[in-house]
Amino acid sequence: MAEKQIHFAADKTCAQPSWTQVLCPAEPIDGEIELEWLELALEGKSTAALWVGKQGLVAPMSYKRSTNLPEVCVDSASRGWPVRLRRSGGGVVPQGPGILNLSLAKPCEAPPGELAESVYDELCLVLARALAGLGINAAARAVSGSFCDGRFNLAVISTKDGTCRKIAGTAQYWRHAGERHAVLAHALLIVDAEPSTLTAEANRFETALGSGKSYERNALTSVSKAWREAHPGKKVPTGLSNELRESIVAILTHQYPTGDSNVTT
Repeated sequence: MAEKQIHFAADKTCAQPSWTQVLCPAEPIDGEIELEWLELALEGKSTAALWVGKQGLVAPMSYKRSTNLPEVCVDSASRGWPVRLRRSGGGVVPQGPGILNLSLAKPCEAPPGELAESVYDELCLVLARALAGLGINAAARAVSGSFCDGRFNLAVISTKDGTCRKIAGTAQYWRHAGERHAVLAHALLIVDAEPSTLTAEANRFETALGSGKSYERNALTSVSKAWREAHPGKKVPTGLSNELRESIVAILTHQYPTGDSNVTT
């Protein structure tokens, strides 16, 4: 599948001259807080947040159709991978150390049918710009064999073998109240977690459910692995994760230069 070229321009139907708050919590947080940001968006307040979740697996509500889900969740939690269900679509994804989440919650003046693609474009562009600053070229495209696959993944193409590997996944969830609409767009970026470990846990979960789904370990990469390939012979900087965070915050706070942003760590 061809790469999607991302060209984002501010949409007049999105009521977002600036971020009301930009959050960068230092400690791992519970992903459910995203719904609080979405409620704020319905009130006209926009939130951009960079955060790390607690170790576990996150699956869409559709997985409740599996009758053995409760037993599978108990077993997964006993191995250190508790399961949380989310309201956005997609498939199962791991959370935890070495994985950076970007959440953008904002009010919109049109429904998802009109804006969903531009919301994905914006999310992908923020991450693609930050990765480009590290010398990593990423584009939006599907990656067969990756968990929670979709055409708005971010993927990198190996300069060694031409293999396309997923580095980030995206999802979105909408709410409305009367004529007001709000969207929560979320991206999960693999920074320095081990891709094979994440894939193995996702496979273990799917196998226990009997879902018939299986993921390929080579379909996933990380920022640290991509950086190493983009800079042959060089050692991955110890501060790579912090540099990436700072770059994303800089992009978020300058993307809408007409307003002020409140950056909280």
